[in-house]
Amino acid sequence: MPARDDTRRDAPRFETGPAVRFESVGMRYGRGPEILRDVSFELPRGSFQFLTGPSGAGKSSLLKLIYLAERPSRGLISLFGRDTALTDAKSLPAIRRRIGVVFQEFKLLNHLTVFENVALPLRVAGQPRRAYAEDVAELLAWVGLGERMDAYPPTLSGGEQQRASIARAVVGQPEILIADEPTGNVDPAMARRLLRLFAELNKLGTTVLIASHDVGLVRSMDAPVMELADGRLAAGARAA
Repeated sequence: MPARDDTRRDAPRFETGPAVRFESVGMRYGRGPEILRDVSFELPRGSFQFLTGPSGAGKSSLLKLIYLAERPSRGLISLFGRDTALTDAKSLPAIRRRIGVVFQEFKLLNHLTVFENVALPLRVAGQPRRAYAEDVAELLAWVGLGERMDAYPPTLSGGEQQRASIARAVVGQPEILIADEPTGNVDPAMARRLLRLFAELNKLGTTVLIASHDVGLVRSMDAPVMELADGRLAAGARAA
């Protein structure tokens, strides 16, 4: 991958602390029961970790809290050393631009081509097409979509949409990458290839958190594993 361009960051140089910190976080939807209960953990900057747990354990909800799609019912969440509860609405877009997200539902824009979808984070950041066209094309070729860059999402298979979603999440070399079941729609060979992409991004300094129930995928990396069960997190466990 191209070297990270620090001139694109919005981060002030005086930031300290982990990339993500949860302290006794609870979350519920409306008046329903708590989906997450007393969740506490840290993601050190530049770390690589997995998040596992059975379906319905709250993995997707935890990720939504990290990329600020939801707010906790209680507890403290800090991103880049900042308390998210004290972050004003004007600062949220700048924080979100520092986080890459691989959505389980892909969330590609159907009126944009694959190339345009993947390049969207760079375009939103104000970069001209000439500055990113080659890198985007190279990344699409790497994930096996070089021949599909002019296609539109409705014409893609589920696996192709998954790969496009991953390319979009990593193209800007974010400071945090969170991925929700990123290999659920691809074959084992492509899953390993995509995992290498995440590992390379991590080597460049990105903090990576992958939510997955794929035991084989988790075992393939010598990385810490956090497990959710009944809304509670047991940190420090490792893949068997």
